[in-house]
This record gives sequence, structure tokens and C-alpha cells, in this order.
Amino acid sequence: MIKEDFQQEKRNLKCEKSEVDLVIIGGGMAGTCCAITAARQGLEVVLVQDRPVLGGNGSSEIRLWILGATSHMGNNNRWAREGGVIDEILVENLYRNPEGNPLILDTILIEKVSMEPNIRLLLNTALYDIEKGASDEIREAYAFCSQNSTRYRLQAPLFVDASGDGIMAFLAGAAFRIGAESADEFDEKFAPDHKSYGELLGHSLYFYSKDTGKPVRFVAPSYANRDLPNLPRFKSFNLKDHGCRLWWVEYGGRKDTIHESETIKWELWRVIYGIWDYLKNSGKFPDMATHTLEWVGTIPGKRESRRFEGDYMLSQKDLVDQRQFPDAVSFGGWALDLHPADGVYGELPGCTQWHTKGVYQIPLRTMYSRNIKNLFITGRIISSTHVAFGSTRVMATCAHNAQAVAMAAVICKEKKLLPAALTHSGHMSELQKRLIKSGQYIPGVPLEDKEELAKNAKISVSSTMTLEGLPGDGPWKKLSFATAQMLPLTAGEMPGLTFQVRVEKASQLKVALLKSKQKGNFTPELVLVEKVLDLTLGEQSLYIDFEYTIKETEYYFVAFYPNEQVQLRYSEQRMTGLLTVFQKYNKAVATSSRQEAPDDIGMDSFDFWLPERRPEGQNLSFKLHQPLKMYAKENLFNGIFRPYHTSNAWAAALNDSEPYIELKWGKVQNINEINLFFDTDFDHALESTLMGHPESEIPFCVKHFKVLDDRGNCLTEVHDNHQTRYRLKFVKPLSTQSIKIILQHPAASVPAALFGILCY
Repeated sequence: MIKEDFQQEKRNLKCEKSEVDLVIIGGGMAGTCCAITAARQGLEVVLVQDRPVLGGNGSSEIRLWILGATSHMGNNNRWAREGGVIDEILVENLYRNPEGNPLILDTILIEKVSMEPNIRLLLNTALYDIEKGASDEIREAYAFCSQNSTRYRLQAPLFVDASGDGIMAFLAGAAFRIGAESADEFDEKFAPDHKSYGELLGHSLYFYSKDTGKPVRFVAPSYANRDLPNLPRFKSFNLKDHGCRLWWVEYGGRKDTIHESETIKWELWRVIYGIWDYLKNSGKFPDMATHTLEWVGTIPGKRESRRFEGDYMLSQKDLVDQRQFPDAVSFGGWALDLHPADGVYGELPGCTQWHTKGVYQIPLRTMYSRNIKNLFITGRIISSTHVAFGSTRVMATCAHNAQAVAMAAVICKEKKLLPAALTHSGHMSELQKRLIKSGQYIPGVPLEDKEELAKNAKISVSSTMTLEGLPGDGPWKKLSFATAQMLPLTAGEMPGLTFQVRVEKASQLKVALLKSKQKGNFTPELVLVEKVLDLTLGEQSLYIDFEYTIKETEYYFVAFYPNEQVQLRYSEQRMTGLLTVFQKYNKAVATSSRQEAPDDIGMDSFDFWLPERRPEGQNLSFKLHQPLKMYAKENLFNGIFRPYHTSNAWAAALNDSEPYIELKWGKVQNINEINLFFDTDFDHALESTLMGHPESEIPFCVKHFKVLDDRGNCLTEVHDNHQTRYRLKFVKPLSTQSIKIILQHPAASVPAALFGILCY
């Protein structure tokens, strides 16, 4: 029993003090990935999250799918899914949760954090104050947990603000911006008109409905907005697309999106219940009679509030021109996606999206405060203009940036540095190296590591896949859209190709060889050769010789222009680094198969060439008259672990019954860890919730493999791998003169492939 008498002085709450290496405020996807990355590198971390679950806008409280540069596979950013921890989470979510249940994603995020002994997780805990050690330095942070009535005093040499609204950076006095810059400040032609379009993106609220199989009554609450049919934009609402797809239920861009967030939420509730009342009670939707309202969000998904100033501000031209940065640590590729401030109450379309021709680099200088010397900033509050923020704000991009921040903090601790010092060349190359080793992807930056052992070994393989073509064992499909087979070609004469066609009426077929203007992009805008071929009636082989000399290794597009009288034969064989794309568009992120940008907004015009999602997504059947050597064993050591200029993979021949790779050194090596990089199809967007996926494992990924030492001892055997990166860490160094990796083909029609091997 506890009994206390009256006290004249006020009582104090219980207070716990923590002294750690890194304090992270905010447990959305950015803060979560930041904490996991830092903890795995040995930092003691406190992760402070003001909600009962992790994931922020991706959590079960809000239920927005996680996306980034892949943009629903609706742009030309091939193999652009983010790497590292965010990739690990998305692949694991696919494996456990292909249905897209947000509650399962919650469990995955909590599990990933709880498995790291270096993380102290404080849920339901909000930062409310900070103390400075100097005018430009944070000494400690104060947080309060409403569930256990405990205050926390958190001290660290380094802090990360991943809170979304930037509460820590704000309290610390860091320079910030809210709203849109004028067009002339950063020469941004896409900058919105402040009066008619507005300066801020609003909040959104989502809901789920369920068919119960029996009539369900709905009596709307008194605060529901029953005037929705009179709204200017109501006629364009797709009410059949009920549920969490209603991202356009947006409001608040004309308000203070920080201090009026609760007011905005109430208005969104009025809209949601008004929409449901209309669906249920207007008499215009009889098929909704048996549906019930299963879930309505209680907190809105917030898009925009403060953005804090770093040593560099990312702007429109950085994205559109795909500028290269010496301190590049991450990348983006979502469209420059701005929303009108009036949201559902305005007349303008719900968003204006303009895509870049490829992904763009993001520099470290955007990820720390230029005023507070020991404060990193990450998530949606990084240093960017409002226009650039339209692209960088999405969750997978935020998480990828946060992983870079975490690794930067690791080096800061080791070398006793502050964030800005890392931009010096020596430190930056070390940071980039560590990021790439951990699975992070930085476009155009390969791994260069003198300490890595595998590249110095003599390598032998059981076989190497030589691409002679793909069998015609798949469906016939009408040539309703321009269709192109992507091929990584090397310098020399372009090989001739034979395709299988079925012709319903004698006609002509236009074919072309295309490529991108900028190497590393996948926007086929340059027409190198065009030919018009005569076709006769019936099924036939079509030989194409472009008579063209390839100047350098990169991806080329063998394109067929639309002809309703022609069908092309496809193949069921799936291959790492091969894709067929179509001149189509994804209505989720575009309105046409061509982005036709007005002259006055500073964006490019170009065609979209998109792959289809599985179970579609087959390659064309074809025969090469000179085989492609696109899977050479040397690819394993070029420091790029996804397709880029070429496949960047080694693949075994399909008839190889026991594919293996063997590394031999001339003397004994002491190896602490081995890293293997598998193909989990970085072209697949892996949306985390609602949409669902037809598969739980990526068909290219090797599931079963084992690793042997020079005496034939099995160091590990894995039967159920589904992850991109496998790390074998030894308790004590392994002394061996060789390593042998034995793989199994993922399927009879999918050859075993590997992007890279690292040994340390």
C-alpha cells in the first residue's frame, strides 16, 4: 500500500535521465530507419515517438502506403526502389503481408526496433522542451510520456529531428521556412501562385468500408457535411474508390498546418462522414446498402509544415537537371507533386504532378541545420524549397535520407566531428562507402573500398548465363501500345534480333532503336534508327537488323510502334536486369502516356515507358544473332548492386544443376563478415498497405544457398531467403583461403543471380 499525506509544495513527476550517443525525435519511417541504422552500427540510441505505434503516415493510425522514387511504377525510374533498411522493411512486409494489412506493418516496425539492443524506444512520448549548451548547440531534450506519467531527460552529443513538424529544431531556434518561395528566389518556374493555388499542402484522412452481406443502416453524426454535392469539385470525385485511396480528401492548406492541425482534422471528419452519408443514403449507390464503415482515421496524414535550412537548399533545377553533388548520400524520384491549398473545397484538380526524366541525388548538406551545429534534420523537414519538397516529402525518400543521417552520426561519433565537417572530401567518401556497404543506393556512386577482400580474390564460377534470347512460351499480346524490349548492350555492332509476330492483316510495322540522352536514365528519348517492315498474313519470325554501332555500354530500347493488326509473342522466362516496357501511363501519377509540360514551368516533356506488374510483366520472346554477355562474373565486384548501365549481376546458366561462385586467395584471409546482394527486383514499388501484391516473394531472389570454407565446412545454409542483403557475421574471424557460395535457381525458368559479394 502507498499512502501520502498532503504536501504544501507541488509534487514532481518521476524523471528518468538517459545519456546516449544519439537522440532521435520522431518515429515515422524516417526516425525508425534512422534508429535501426545507427543502432546496428553500435550507437546507443533513444527513439522518441509521440504515438503508440511506429511508422507515422505509414502506420495503422493513418494507413498511407510507403512510396518513393518508384512512384507506383508510373515513371521512367527503372530499378529505383530505395535500398538499406527501408528496402528490408518493405521486402519483409511483402513476405509477411502481401495483402497490405497496416496492422501487420505495425508489428514489423516494432519488431525491427525491438530486436536492436542499442535502441531505447519511448512510445506515447512527446518532446516538449530542450536545453542549449550554447546558442548553436543542443545539450539535452525533455520529453513526457502520458501513459506512465514519466518525464525523460535525454542527453547526447548529437540529435536528430525526424518529427515532421520539426519540434526540436524549432525549439532550438534553427532557421526554417513555411510556405512557397517566389519563383525568382531559386529560379523555379513551377513555384505556385500564392493567391490562387496556395502555399501549403493540406492534411488527408482515410477510411475503410466492409461489405457485411446484409443491409446496414447509417445515421450520420450531426457534424457531417451534407452539402458535399454542392462543392465545385464533387462532380470529379471517384466515390467508388472508397477507402484509403481517397488521398484527395484533403484540407488545411490555407491554415496553420501545425497549430490548427486539430481544427483541420475536425473538418476532414465532417467531409468523410458526409461522403459516407451520401454513399449510403442518397439512393444513388444501391450496391453500398450492405456496406459498413469499418474504420475512420483519428489523426490526419500531414503533408507539409516547416522546412529547415541546411547548408544547401534543394530546388527545382537540382531535381529536373539531375545535378551531381560531391556530398550525395541519397536520392529521390517521386514527381514534383504539389496540391492546391483549398483541397476538397477548391475547384482545382487535387494535385499537379510533373516527373523528372530520372532519379536525382540528395546531398548531405540538406540534412543538418546550418544554425544548430549538433542537429541533424531528416524526414520531410530537410532543407529544400517548397517545389523540391513536392518530391522529397514522400516516405521512402524520407527514410532513405534518414539512413544517411544515421551513418553520418556514426562517423561523427568515431571522429569526434560535427555534421557540417562531414562534407569535407575525405569524410564524405567514407560516409558514402559505409552507406553503400549497408545497402544504401546513391545513383552514380559505386562502392570503392580498399579494405574489401573479395575483389582481390581469383574468382571462378560453375557457369555464366549468356543471353541468346528468350523462349516463346508465353502469351500472344496485341500491339495496342508502343512496346519496347530493354537490353543492356555493349560497345560494338548492334546484334540482329528475331521476334515472333502474328499478323491478322498484311501491313507495315514501324520499329526503332531508342536510348536516353543521359546515361543512367531510362527515358528513351533519342531515336537512333527507325525502320518500316512489311508483314504478311499469319504467324512468322521477324528479323530486325538496325545496322547500328553501339558506342558505350548502357540500356537500349528495341521499340515496336502500335499496330492493332499485329500480336507479339512473350516469354515466361524471367531474367535479372531485363524488362519490357510500354508507352502507357499510370493514372495514379499521370494523365497521359506523354508528359507535355508547358514552356513556362521549367519541366521536361517526354514519353512514359512503363513495365507491367506481375503476374504480367513478361519479356518479349526474341533471339539474338550475337549473344549478349551481360552476366559476367566481374559484375560481382563493380560496386553497384542493381541494374544501372548494365545488369550489374552474375547469373548462372539455367542448365547448371548446382551453380556456384568460388573465391580463392593466394594466402589465408581472416574474414569477419560476408555480404551477399540478391535480386529483389528494385523495379517493384512494394506499396506497403491497401493495394496488395499477388506474390509474397520476388521471383528473381535466390531462396536457398550455402557458404563453404576452404575445407568444405558449411558456414551457413539458408533455405528461405527473401531479403536483398544477407550478412554472415562471424563471432571470431574465419581463417580460410577460399569461399564457395552454392546457389539454387529460384525457379526452373529463373536463373540464379547475384549482384555482389563483399568480404571484410
